[in-house]
Amino acid sequence: MMEGQYRPGAKPMTPPFSPVLLLGLALKPLRPALLQPLFDAMLRVVRRQHPDILERLEAYGDRVVCIDPIDLPFAILLEPNPAEPRLTVRRFVDADEVHATIRGPLETLIALAEGKVDGDALFFSRQLVIEGDTEVVVALRNAIDGAGIDLIADLTSALGPFANPARRLADAALEAAHSVRSGIETLRQSLIAPAVQGAASRDARIAELEAEVKALRKASRRGHA
Repeated sequence: MMEGQYRPGAKPMTPPFSPVLLLGLALKPLRPALLQPLFDAMLRVVRRQHPDILERLEAYGDRVVCIDPIDLPFAILLEPNPAEPRLTVRRFVDADEVHATIRGPLETLIALAEGKVDGDALFFSRQLVIEGDTEVVVALRNAIDGAGIDLIADLTSALGPFANPARRLADAALEAAHSVRSGIETLRQSLIAPAVQGAASRDARIAELEAEVKALRKASRRGHA
């Protein structure tokens, strides 16, 4: 969740400046209930395309996992009960409601779900934060490993004859988003680079002055000796 939306006790993370963050700002006025049908549809697709994921989580059916995309103004509560799983969109989440939390940028969370990145590497590089019951988080990761999740393909498969056009449209949108992100990063570097260089120059000059003062003090002590 974005700033101001963290659940009590959560460790804040700074979301990266990206198209997703801009989308999150646009979605902020919306009530989570308006987004709930989308996540209900996603859950139906997952149950149909990858039923084994929930079966592997049967032992953890009573646990609640908070999936917190830090660049969006809401979090998602996953209840992996195979008989009655739920994905619930929430603006605020109380610490007592969940057993574990997985927090990171949306793009990172999607890549993790699709098995495109190493979760351990993300955790140690602090691109991903895990809190609470690590056992259920490990079980969730093991359940999705090798499941062959492709969110775009899975979601568009429900559109029947419109699946292929929808997939092409989604791929084009993702490519455009990557292009925008690249442009944003270039702009960010252009804006930050002069400030970084200026700070480095000031630090170097301060170090020189400190060395000169130290030398003068040393010479002064010798003169008084």
